[in-house]
Amino acid sequence: MKQLSDKVTELKGVGPKKAVALNKLGIETIIDLLTYFPRRYDDLSLTDLVTATDGQKVTVKGTVLGEPTLIRFGRKRVRLNFQLLVNEEPYTVTFFNQPWLKKQLSAQQEIMVHGVFDQTRRSITGIKIINSTDNQFDSIYPATKEVKQSTIRTLVKLAFDEYQSIIPEIIPENLRQGLKLERFVDMIREMHFPTDPKQAQRAIRTAKFTEFLLYEMQIQQLRQAQRQNNAAAVLNGDINQLEAFIGNLPYELTQAQRRVINEIINDLKAPQEMNRLLQGDVGSGKTIVAAAAMLFACSAGKQAVIMAPTEILAEQHANKLADLFAGSSVSVSLLTGSTKPAARKLLLPRIANGEVNLVVGTHALFQSDIKYHDLGLAVIDEQHRFGVNQRTQLKNKGQATNVLSMTATPIPRTLAITTYGDMDVSIIDELPANRRPIRTTWLPTSKTKQALNFIGKQLNEGHQVYVVAPLIEESDAVDMQNATAIFERFRVIFGEHYSVGLLHGRMDNAEKDSVMQVFASGKFQLLVATTVIEVGVDVKNATTMVILDADHFGLAQLHQLRGRVGRGEQQSYCILIADPKTEIGKQRMTAVVESTDGFYLSQKDLELRGQGDLVGLKQSGAPEFKLADPVGDLNILTVAAQAARKITSEKNWQTKPENVELAMYLKMIKPNLNNM
Repeated sequence: MKQLSDKVTELKGVGPKKAVALNKLGIETIIDLLTYFPRRYDDLSLTDLVTATDGQKVTVKGTVLGEPTLIRFGRKRVRLNFQLLVNEEPYTVTFFNQPWLKKQLSAQQEIMVHGVFDQTRRSITGIKIINSTDNQFDSIYPATKEVKQSTIRTLVKLAFDEYQSIIPEIIPENLRQGLKLERFVDMIREMHFPTDPKQAQRAIRTAKFTEFLLYEMQIQQLRQAQRQNNAAAVLNGDINQLEAFIGNLPYELTQAQRRVINEIINDLKAPQEMNRLLQGDVGSGKTIVAAAAMLFACSAGKQAVIMAPTEILAEQHANKLADLFAGSSVSVSLLTGSTKPAARKLLLPRIANGEVNLVVGTHALFQSDIKYHDLGLAVIDEQHRFGVNQRTQLKNKGQATNVLSMTATPIPRTLAITTYGDMDVSIIDELPANRRPIRTTWLPTSKTKQALNFIGKQLNEGHQVYVVAPLIEESDAVDMQNATAIFERFRVIFGEHYSVGLLHGRMDNAEKDSVMQVFASGKFQLLVATTVIEVGVDVKNATTMVILDADHFGLAQLHQLRGRVGRGEQQSYCILIADPKTEIGKQRMTAVVESTDGFYLSQKDLELRGQGDLVGLKQSGAPEFKLADPVGDLNILTVAAQAARKITSEKNWQTKPENVELAMYLKMIKPNLNNM
């Protein structure tokens, strides 16, 4: 009995060798093949060469004049030339590296040629010869040397002919009709063998929606699996103690912070494990929100941990939390790779017996010899800096551990729907009232002296300055300023009166922490660095950030770097030095100057550069789609996400008649969840 899950080796002509080549394209089963869609279509309808433009792809019908000639040139390269009479006008047709065509052509033969038109030379560089029985549109697939276009076309046609009768209707009928979508089998047919442009567009729209719907259904199933009732996840913390803590703070929390704290506390009190992402722009006050959550967990008799990506950041958190919880029942300890063996030996038993109920640290928190008494809450700071396995290892240190992930990298709505679809998302979209916006300026390289004068003025006033370069050392391949050369240059300019430090990614963690500690203490007045300082400690006296070759950074990254200043009460500044060569490059610089809203900038970055350039998405497992584009097709994605939530909100949705085929199909296909 035929099934869509059959291996492609069931098709005639697909042996083990060809199957391996197809597998490299992600094609293992019949359904993989049927949903291996073309990347574009060539219009093969006849072209009038009188109105054709130079460089246009054309399809012509004509008569071969004389015998084609084959000319060999270079190593294993050939050129096939012949004259083609089209509407009583002769044109030269050339095919490169297709010597076999000579045997297929003869004088006075009528043929159709598809190729690129050269108006000046009255010639056509041939792409292929078409049989007049072919479709008007030719599907062009992503192919390889091992698997050619013609092979994919043949196999798709073979698979569709043999299996079309068992292709299910996976989109529930009321949803399909309401959105005016094609039937699944019709969509597959029109995607591969389009009959006209309008029909192809309807098929493409249906294919994109289907891909998004399947992904969002997988997300919802994952959420349901994670949110099974588990009494061990419930934290019955002391609300009065939490309110007293907030009331005693030396400043007022913003409405956004209060709202987010309530969302987190409601999660912690529920009989499901919390899996929440806390997004907040640089300086929005995420740490105090996390502190409130950890206090609530500790007041419930549980332990809490907060894991930071660097030792110096962990140390900063530990100091801040120790001050916040001074005199309370919360006992704060720091555990990192640099914790001395003797201190570590004393600390581990105190963690194991619950005497220490809040542990701050780095990767050291989930090492095999670390035992927790009763871990109820794990907070992960800058969560995209940790791999999925690392986050899971920390979570598994407790039973039904609630997880709060934090990021200062604002993720636009497009990617929040996809990348973090399995998490509840809280957003702090309001900065504290006392935060002054950082003034940002963009200067061309020719005005670098103006920036140097401003740096000198800030140093003379007793402030500190960051200077960021994109490379560590000089590179022949890339024309960009590098940190080592800039460090030497700034030592010459400012070294007589001020200390200049250097920080880059090739230093080991101990060296990096040492440099940052020296800068934080004020012993370095100017720090030249690479993007390694993107996540770092608060240096309240640092008022100026200069970013060289700023057009080589993403907008989200520029915003993160800018956030290293503005931590104190003084007015802070960011100077972008860049000579962007493209209009998009200029738009990006202008966007950073005009906006200090990280969410706006990350969405702008996504629109201008694409999702691959956003910070941390590879680590966080952003999904890959065959056809759909989360940015360009945001409206379709949003509707698909809403539909998936509605379908899965019904109890036993899988058994409802309209959902049975969808549920079965989801079991058959490979999940698109990557490392989520």
